[in-house]
Amino acid sequence: MKKLGFVVPWYGDNIPGGAEMELRGISKHLKASGLDVEIITTCIEKFTADWNKDHYKPGVTEEGGLTVRRFKVRKRDTAGFDAINLKLMNDQKITPEEEKYFIQEMVNSTDLYDYIKEHKDDYDLFVFIPYMFGTTFYGIKACPEKAVLIPCLHDESYAYMDIYKEAFENMAGAIYHAKNEYLLANKIYDLSKVEQAVLGEGIDTEFEYDADRFRKTTGIEDPFILYAGRKDAGKNIYLLIDYFREYKHRHKDSDLKLVLIGGGEVDIPDDIKDQVIDLGFVDKQVKYDGCAAALTLCQPSIHESFSLVLMESWLCERPALVHADCDVTRGFAQESNSALYFKDYYEFEGCIDYYISHEDIASRMGKTGREFVLSNFKWDIIVERYTDFFNKVADKTK
Repeated sequence: MKKLGFVVPWYGDNIPGGAEMELRGISKHLKASGLDVEIITTCIEKFTADWNKDHYKPGVTEEGGLTVRRFKVRKRDTAGFDAINLKLMNDQKITPEEEKYFIQEMVNSTDLYDYIKEHKDDYDLFVFIPYMFGTTFYGIKACPEKAVLIPCLHDESYAYMDIYKEAFENMAGAIYHAKNEYLLANKIYDLSKVEQAVLGEGIDTEFEYDADRFRKTTGIEDPFILYAGRKDAGKNIYLLIDYFREYKHRHKDSDLKLVLIGGGEVDIPDDIKDQVIDLGFVDKQVKYDGCAAALTLCQPSIHESFSLVLMESWLCERPALVHADCDVTRGFAQESNSALYFKDYYEFEGCIDYYISHEDIASRMGKTGREFVLSNFKWDIIVERYTDFFNKVADKTK
């Protein structure tokens, strides 16, 4: 294999986020395995930065052992894009003209697309992640015969835009993290000509976790539900807070707490402020220890294509609790037999009470969860799967 070009809207060793972390992980592990891997991206700093501003200089650099090739970003109509995006965020139907404008006025780089067209013979494949951005849409159209998509697909309004159907149906390959993500993609798009595979996502599994250390470090001795991740409404954290509040009102003698880990701020109702402990952003070791000490980790988000924190809770030998409306995390719960899932408050309450009253079963669920992750998502397993898939798709393009 000559070279793999991973195409992303932005790149940096310290950028948080699921797709960004996945890209760094898979590209570096593939590079370590002997493949020639390159990052092709814009000069934008990160998702939360100004998409009109070139933070980095265009050109080629070596970062963390990888070649990073950056291109100037194209100026955009921010106000026009935001107006259409607001409709999509509120699940409103948009016109074909608005779809076209949405793609045109998000993150884009004409120089990047020209580079793909002019240098496509230098690469075996271009791998795009995630599905939504202009770099993916126009990048795939620049060389569909060598394009592989890692969509990180959610059941959301953006996914159903007709303009994506046009771009995705002629690409060479698609990689999914979970079976239910694959099923969703094939429900929405005609991918009958596309080579597809459910390969999962690589996870660092070699770490320690100590429940007692977490209790000593934080002083939290009571049983607790753990939330670990970005604290914003899109992750359904307010639903978790509301359900926890109702649980405390209905179980006035319970000493159960809710512990929050992660960046961002969240409003806690006054009547449960002493029952919710927000530790803010913590280092990985504290997170792992917290997973090990928790009654359960709750992942309430309904928009997940994988969920790293779910896997981390299992690696720390604790069961999890996920939302029934997230096909991917519910699917992992069913496949592993290591998590319960809820659709409304009463199911949430039943799950919490079950974990409290069935300590032995909860412990066994945590152990089977760890076995599930080690059997499916260790890096050596993932690298082998990805390498085999890339070779298979590349052979078809020759």
